[in-house]
Amino acid sequence: MRIDDLMSESGVAFGTSGARGPAAAMTDRVCWTYTLGFLQYLRACGRIGAAGEVGLAGDLRPSSGRILAACTAAVTAMGLRPRYFGRIPSPALAAFGIAAGIPTMMVTGSHIPDDRNGIKFNRPDGEILKDDEAGIRAQRVEVPPGMFTPAGAFVPGRGSDLPPHDGAALDAYVARYLGFFPRDCLAGVRVGLYEHSTVAREPLLAILTGLGAEVARLGRSEAFIPVDTEAVRPEDVALAREWAADGRFDALVSADGDGDRPLVADAQGHWLRGDVAGILCARALGAVGVVTPVSSNTALERCGWFARVVRTRIGSPYVIAGMAELGAEGLAPIVGYEANGGFLTATDIVADDRRLPALPTRDAAIVAVTLLAAGPGRGRPLSALVGNLPARFTDSDRLKDFPTEISRARLAALMTGDGERDRQAVAGLFAGDFGPVAALDSTDGLRITFASGAIAHLRPSGNAPELRAYTEADSPQAAQAMTRRCLEILAGWRR
Repeated sequence: MRIDDLMSESGVAFGTSGARGPAAAMTDRVCWTYTLGFLQYLRACGRIGAAGEVGLAGDLRPSSGRILAACTAAVTAMGLRPRYFGRIPSPALAAFGIAAGIPTMMVTGSHIPDDRNGIKFNRPDGEILKDDEAGIRAQRVEVPPGMFTPAGAFVPGRGSDLPPHDGAALDAYVARYLGFFPRDCLAGVRVGLYEHSTVAREPLLAILTGLGAEVARLGRSEAFIPVDTEAVRPEDVALAREWAADGRFDALVSADGDGDRPLVADAQGHWLRGDVAGILCARALGAVGVVTPVSSNTALERCGWFARVVRTRIGSPYVIAGMAELGAEGLAPIVGYEANGGFLTATDIVADDRRLPALPTRDAAIVAVTLLAAGPGRGRPLSALVGNLPARFTDSDRLKDFPTEISRARLAALMTGDGERDRQAVAGLFAGDFGPVAALDSTDGLRITFASGAIAHLRPSGNAPELRAYTEADSPQAAQAMTRRCLEILAGWRR
């Protein structure tokens, strides 16, 4: 079976850095075949190490265990040795794979509801890029007859159990931060750790307390909660305000389901936007070059803190490619971040005699610890760090269960290539609500800059059937109002 055909047949397609789809569609057969395609591709490229090891980990959603078992069976079928690192953050798994020179696979649906899941593929040097995706899709995998039932489950006796749990990757991840940040740099800092169902809850606790913070564990859940750092749920907004009400915390910290996107709130319980946290983290780490998608806050350029800024399409593979371009110019340190807050480092970060090895994949812990150390750890509230930025405010939300093909068709109809005609069409879409259209950018979706300086960015999600709206304005209220209006207009596209 060709992986391309499997995508069409199953509805489990490539999103960012791997395959993702409804959990029910991710049968044993689909996951086994995808994994074999990935490993066949790496073998053809000479990217499987001499030890023949493959690292596996997963998040806490109910379907992850079954999918991990199917991936394990495929690793074994390739004659390779699976190592199971448990339910740990995606960046912890990737960092261990890079250090050990082995490919890894993370079973996670990230921030989306638990009726969906995915497999994130990492080469020995980091997550797969778009060229790798094409190579995997072209693979032909032989599926032995009699291995699966008609429903796609393993025939009894044909599957594999997970290997014994190996704690090495999680231990190395915690040590990564305890070894880089100064000992007791968070001494006396009071942190509320919103645990919910993120696999980052235990390592964040170990890192924060290991650096001296006083940590209160909040909101732990045994049921999976789809916390989205880019479109924070009203429930999570309310929880943060409630926890901060009595003034007992200097900050709140959390992450999404697989721990690669941070949530950080100030002492008043205001969650920082991911792209604002990214700017502040980049500055605190001394970055010279910064790469981020077109959807991120333009305060990045307006602050004037960085020698080089590169804008890309949305998605970590594009950010990683952009960082490689800056690296070719000889700049360092080079970092990247996304609007969801996920932070990447293309070069080592050096401070005094301490070194933080590059990790070119999204990470949440680096943002949380860096901001706490730069702010409350030095007696400065997080709100003061944010106050140093130009007054540009972003907001975002999405329409769920919105067919991607409808989103793409509607956006394509607005972009004919005739600049003046397209500006008029877009202005007509918004019925003049936001004033004249000054510029259009189709790098990824449709990004509209109005003469007032306000921005609206419309884009179908690459990971789920959702239509997203990102907005930017000179006040948070204006950005929020723009988002609401955008969603009202876009909802009409369903018809």
